[in-house]
Amino acid sequence: MKWKGRAGSGNVEDRRGRGGGGGGLIAGGGIGGLLIVLLISFLGGDPDAILDTMGGAQQSNEPYVATQEEEELAEFVSVVLADTEQVWTEVFAEEGLEYEEPTLVLYTGSVDSACGTAGASVGPFYCPGDQKLYIDLSFYEELQTQFQAPGDFAMAYVVAHEVGHHVQNLLGTMGKVQPMRNKLSEEDYNELQVKLELQADYYSGVWAHHAQGMDLLEEGDLEEAMTAASAVGDDTIQKRSRGYVVPESFTHGTSEQRKRWFYKGFEHGDLRNGNTFNAKGL
Repeated sequence: MKWKGRAGSGNVEDRRGRGGGGGGLIAGGGIGGLLIVLLISFLGGDPDAILDTMGGAQQSNEPYVATQEEEELAEFVSVVLADTEQVWTEVFAEEGLEYEEPTLVLYTGSVDSACGTAGASVGPFYCPGDQKLYIDLSFYEELQTQFQAPGDFAMAYVVAHEVGHHVQNLLGTMGKVQPMRNKLSEEDYNELQVKLELQADYYSGVWAHHAQGMDLLEEGDLEEAMTAASAVGDDTIQKRSRGYVVPESFTHGTSEQRKRWFYKGFEHGDLRNGNTFNAKGL
């Protein structure tokens, strides 16, 4: 991706080295229970992993010193965020809407959000309560090694996916899904979660469509995003962690679904074709 030398976003909050607050489960605002299985676990990881990180990192008086590689990555995600701001401002304007820019929070170890305290093991997440994206940049290495999805555009896809959740929040989609948690069976509610995640993948593809139009993509970038989308499919993750899959427990979609909806967004580049909730068979 062509990003060096370009301006980053002004909506980046650097909390690296500060650590999160005290222990306890994620709570607050009626969204806490949903957050564990829906908003905070972009990668479809085991929600129990959250329990291992709730102790919170101790705050340090020592200044945080980032490596040169980490600083470059911080600059990169800031540029990607700026690109999403430009794209979604234009897309919303085409629909007669006004786009509200989210904030990207960089953290290390654990972090406090309006949705509660979370550790890095849950992966990047979006909190609708404060309209912020949270990313521990060490995830980039995990994306390359554990998920076998290398390349800068793979990480750009991650940022764009979380921004996709912000778009859903602004459009009211999240507000419609969350109340259904207590009205549906676990299996039926999981299906709603899958549709929400696949729509966020579609929206990340919308961003990639416009990034290509802005001549920002390089050879191989689209393949990197597709590889990342495939790597975080529920079936792929469950096969790797369990050795088998349990389709009724899927909350994010299969590898094939995630790739397909990302590519559909890339092809269309608009809001209108991303209604996963009415799609038959997904």
